[in-house]
Amino acid sequence: MNPRLTLAASVAGAVIVALDGTVLTMAQPALQRDLGASHAQVQWTSTGYLVAVASLLVFGGRLGDRFGHHRLFAVGMLGFGAASASIALASGIGAVIGLRVVQGVFGALLQPTTLGMLRAAYPPDRLRTPIAVRTAAIGLAAAAGPLVGGALVAGSGWRAVFFLNVLPALVFGALALAVRTPRPTSPVRLDLPGALLLAATLATLVHALVALPEQAPVLLVTAVAGALFLRHERRTASPLLPPDVIGKRAVGAALGTLAAASAALSGTLFAGTYLLQDTLGLDPWRTALHCLPLAVLMVAAAPCCAVLLRWVGARRTTLAALALLGAGILLLSRASDTLGLGTGFGLLGAGFGTVMVAATHVVVREAAVESAGVAGGLQQTAMNVGPVLGVAAATTLMAADGGTRLPLAVLAALAVAGMAAAHALPGRFSSIDKKPGDPRDRTRVPARR
Repeated sequence: MNPRLTLAASVAGAVIVALDGTVLTMAQPALQRDLGASHAQVQWTSTGYLVAVASLLVFGGRLGDRFGHHRLFAVGMLGFGAASASIALASGIGAVIGLRVVQGVFGALLQPTTLGMLRAAYPPDRLRTPIAVRTAAIGLAAAAGPLVGGALVAGSGWRAVFFLNVLPALVFGALALAVRTPRPTSPVRLDLPGALLLAATLATLVHALVALPEQAPVLLVTAVAGALFLRHERRTASPLLPPDVIGKRAVGAALGTLAAASAALSGTLFAGTYLLQDTLGLDPWRTALHCLPLAVLMVAAAPCCAVLLRWVGARRTTLAALALLGAGILLLSRASDTLGLGTGFGLLGAGFGTVMVAATHVVVREAAVESAGVAGGLQQTAMNVGPVLGVAAATTLMAADGGTRLPLAVLAALAVAGMAAAHALPGRFSSIDKKPGDPRDRTRVPARR
């Protein structure tokens, strides 16, 4: 597929997933009333999706490496759209929960391919801009989601929220299916036992974190499954996580940075909502307006980061961005006026948007083309597990402290702790800046000087 069309498809897939998550929060109260569901059942419309998608992202990426990213993208988009339409037509809460799990499975096939396709379509020295465009689009979707969801629910009811993604998913899925792409010349072997063990590890981890403290004992199952997975990976001839990806210090550092930054951001947004509404007495509309600088600065940070990566490299860019993120959280913990709150949220958006572009760029660029799907799956896993961890930490600390100042201080410390991982990121002149002709770069697109 043409690189520009590939970028358009990648952006469409990322936006559809981002919109789905943000608009659902606006639809859940109406869904609960209409279907006569309990709070726990409504929570499972989100939890079921999270467990399914987080547990299968890496295997979904490996399937893309095996069968081709465009084919998996098409399957993921078509399945995601069909599941969305089915949810909109569901007659009971049980069907909604089950279909949300199915939607999560297709989301796990879709999300890694949005990065795998970019790695296959662009040479390493031209990846900065496509990743920045993709990140900016996600920021716009996150900002528009609550507004679009609120308008749809108010005008047509909660079912309209799920119809929203059907047409674009089917259109882009069909277009990707129609494109003829060659199969990988040396298809990778699938590590099914490793995939099952990793799925068990991540599924129990996400479930336990979402339901803390009631499900804390489930973390023991997570530890056992994780240990068995690591033991299996060391012994198998074709591991799910190939050494050319997971064995690189830069990739591990980027994943750690992404997890820390996304945990800090999501935990802050959770605690910040209570700060604005319960402590400061703002209504939901004024709360959304105070949070608007976050989305604006996140979108603006993406193209700026692409320039900074070229000038100063990933390490310095990410260290500065994490400092901004931590400063924004600390400012929010003490702010009470519009200027202070707006500045705090703006720093959050600028810091997180920059971290997301820089760290994602490292993960995708350091991977060989034949492992791009796994790299994309790992990046998406960090971006899914991190927020669950951040919200769990904020919830636990708020219950213990009774306020938001301590949770926000801890989340700021978490952002700063991410700087330890960021120190291992490559600088401007390192292996990440591979020259055209590097044997690891097997894209068919010639590098431009």
